[in-house]
Amino acid sequence: MPFEHLVRDHTIYACVMGSRAFGLATDGSDTDRRGVFLAPTPLFWRFEKPPTHIEGPAQEQFSWELERFCELALRANPNILECLHSPLVEHVDATGRELLALREAFLSRRVHETFTRYALGQRRKLEADIRVHGAPRWKHAMHLLRLLMSARDLLRTGTLTIDVGDRRAPLLAVKRGEVPWPEVESWMTRLATETDAAATASPLPAEPDRARVEEFLLRVRRASALQPDPYDEVMQGVVRSRGVRQG
Repeated sequence: MPFEHLVRDHTIYACVMGSRAFGLATDGSDTDRRGVFLAPTPLFWRFEKPPTHIEGPAQEQFSWELERFCELALRANPNILECLHSPLVEHVDATGRELLALREAFLSRRVHETFTRYALGQRRKLEADIRVHGAPRWKHAMHLLRLLMSARDLLRTGTLTIDVGDRRAPLLAVKRGEVPWPEVESWMTRLATETDAAATASPLPAEPDRARVEEFLLRVRRASALQPDPYDEVMQGVVRSRGVRQG
């Protein structure tokens, strides 16, 4: 059973991420596509379960099954939360619109820990690059600054905005290596301090609204279970072509 059919036939939400969604695209930027598919409920009744994620079928395309996507979003995974807030939506159906309506339910003060932990890991990699190669990967430095800005502003306002807006020019200057590393490092430190301060008075709730998300997931699973199984005909065809062997 080709898994790409799940992306092709059951995607509920698809968007563009990366530099294009962040407002940092240049002529050579890739187009990173991300999506969420809803595997038909009958597929979970079989020994071989549907995949939690699928890479492709197009280049730079990656999709998650709805349950896995919600699970990661409830954990405040930075990449997943940003995917829900992309300004470049390419496809959304009725279930996808319900998912987008739940964006606030996934947000909580947990983002302080997850965004900060991810940022710290990226900063250590940049520092390792400097020790080994004498310079950081400037593109990664730019994206780390962007992430720290996003985390700080989210904690301050309770709203996640991923387009950098008027910060585009200074961030692209970092990407081009035009800003000395000590200045970039100082900028990162200041943003991290501001993020910590914002967390103490954030309007975000302490925990995400797990019950609301789970109610949505159960409802769409039940609705899917009532639909004709789109793979019954395929599986019956396989059985007919192989024949039925008597034990």
